[in-house]
Amino acid sequence: MEVLRPRCAAIDVGKDIVVAAVRVQEGTAIQRGCRTFGTKRRELLALAEWFSGFGITHVVMEATGSYWQSIWRVLDGALDLTLANPAQIKNLPGRKSDVNDATWMADLHAHGLIRGSFVPPQEITALRELTRTRKQFVREIARHTLRIQKLLDVAGLKITGPISEILGVSGRRIIKALIRGETNAERLADLVDPHIRASRDTLVEALQGELTPQQRRLLKMHLKLVESLESAVAQIDGDIAKAVRPFRPVIEHLIEVPGLSDISAPALVAEIGVDMSRFPTAKHLVSWARLCPRLDESAGKIRSRRTLKSAAWVKTSWSKPHGAQSGSETATSAPSF
Repeated sequence: MEVLRPRCAAIDVGKDIVVAAVRVQEGTAIQRGCRTFGTKRRELLALAEWFSGFGITHVVMEATGSYWQSIWRVLDGALDLTLANPAQIKNLPGRKSDVNDATWMADLHAHGLIRGSFVPPQEITALRELTRTRKQFVREIARHTLRIQKLLDVAGLKITGPISEILGVSGRRIIKALIRGETNAERLADLVDPHIRASRDTLVEALQGELTPQQRRLLKMHLKLVESLESAVAQIDGDIAKAVRPFRPVIEHLIEVPGLSDISAPALVAEIGVDMSRFPTAKHLVSWARLCPRLDESAGKIRSRRTLKSAAWVKTSWSKPHGAQSGSETATSAPSF
């Protein structure tokens, strides 16, 4: 088999150590070497120097969690790097060790048998950090909102029926009054926006419950966390707006697609980038995003057509943007991607 990369190396990535294997071929003679390095920057620089001593030009590394990213940053620019999907470089059973894995990867890479995974450029990576953090914060807001709803339900305060947004304008007024110790259902009903469709009698009946002192303290904690997370989301929104300025024409084009907005379009750009040349066709992009049916057929029978797992950040869920109307009241909960 033809050797495409006579001077290459492979890195088996771990949390605290990496195992590097070099493969240098001159004619029919093959020189090999294998060493273990730590993952601190000083040791990674020593790894780069070790590669330089062999005249290594190409390096492949295993995509293990997020551990590969610090190694990539140190080596990027000096070497031709390839990120390998662990599922595509498995060795034969019974030969599993870090040294064997690195040596096996080096052999595969020398013959051009490893297809590199998508590694976005630095500006896309920075945007990805923001959009993923935003989504995580929004998820936390949703979790705390559910906990608030549970506390109210346990206390017999069934306000989620008459008021659709528990953390909308009216819902927050009621929750803050409950935290202060208000128990009168009539006075609580007065805090509801008059445009709410539910009748006053319905609201008064739904607000007949009573919180214990402990439940009020827990309610205050959850609301404080929600408000802190919402403030963080607002700050991230500002950072995202600055980060997408170089890609604004692409964003403007994307938001013309039904279902995409100023919130979801940057998240999509952060996951797939703006350079579509790495995908030969649109079908390749859909397959990479795990949004197409799987091919699982045996003996002429189709066993499954379900989409594959993974790509959790690409398989986005949409929600209404800030300012969307819920009934007759402005919703203030943060949207998710």
